[in-house]
Amino acid sequence: LWQGTQSHQLFLLCQYSLGCGVSCGLSFLLEGAPHSTSNLALAAGLAGLLATYARRLARHVCTLYELHSRARYCGICIFLLAAGHGIPRLLRNALAIAFAVADVAAVTLINRDFLSAAEAVRFWTPLTICYTLLVIYMQGENGTPPLGPRQSVYQTVLVRMGGLFILLLTVGRWTDIFHILLSLLGELWCLLQAGVMLRVCRQQ
Repeated sequence: LWQGTQSHQLFLLCQYSLGCGVSCGLSFLLEGAPHSTSNLALAAGLAGLLATYARRLARHVCTLYELHSRARYCGICIFLLAAGHGIPRLLRNALAIAFAVADVAAVTLINRDFLSAAEAVRFWTPLTICYTLLVIYMQGENGTPPLGPRQSVYQTVLVRMGGLFILLLTVGRWTDIFHILLSLLGELWCLLQAGVMLRVCRQQ
């Protein structure tokens, strides 16, 4: 799963989930801090600054990497030529840490809303069953894909969000249902933005 094109596709497909996870993890870690709102704003600003520099680096590499790597007079391109193979491993480790923290934070924050353990069990049991069935369904779809790769990506999102939407209709609140709709729009927007890169990964 972590090798080659599949690893690159994973980096592209988890953008929205990573954003939600980092936001949830930061909210949990900064909870009770004297200036937690300011800290979240600072984190968002630093993330925007990092994204800007990453975009500039990507533009530089896409246009000049081939020339600079041969001429060997650009420090950025020489560094990527020498150590670029280690970047995917660094990204995988960062993803693993971010999602691990987000999982702990999400479970802790959700469990605070329940008044008793029985109420928590009534929520987590159907959620676990629902996602287990979705995983089994997706594995079956991967074995016999009737659609193209791009359509299957959107189908995966729609099926996953649809299952969660139906589940929250029975055990959730109206605000939860509204958040699911917002999450669906956000994830579809991220997939549209990553469409070109996903095509490149499939061609490779």
